Amino acid sequence: MIRISGLLVCLLLAISSTSMAQRGDTATAKKVRFTPEQRADKMSDKLDRRLNLTKQQDKDIHTINTDITRRMEELKHNTSLSKKDKMQQMKALNEERNQRFKSVLTPDQYKKWNDWEMKKKEQMEARMDKKQQKRNAR
Repeated sequence: MIRISGLLVCLLLAISSTSMAQRGDTATAKKVRFTPEQRADKMSDKLDRRLNLTKQQDKDIHTINTDITRRMEELKHNTSLSKKDKMQQMKALNEERNQRFKSVLTPDQYKKWNDWEMKKKEQMEARMDKKQQKRNAR
């Protein structure tokens, strides 16, 4: 299950970067770009609301999210790596996040978080299937 959620994040990153590249400069200029810290804040806030984190858990989760999002951002801009290498390293970062979350969250909280990740993955796959069907219909 941990690997699946890691793959989900990798797929999301690949899809979002591809779709942004296809939109052109005018669309991307309007899009708000969040810093890694802002993304970590958003992720941590969502987890806090969904899982009712303690203050210490909130602090620990925020630290983990900040670390992982910064490292992903660095990886994204590393031009010396191939796409395949970047995807592998992003997958490894997601697996690291999962393991670190597991050490902070209670088993019930971790299960809720993991279920939430799986649901997001299923929704994304459904959207991808729908897009593929549209492409095939042309």
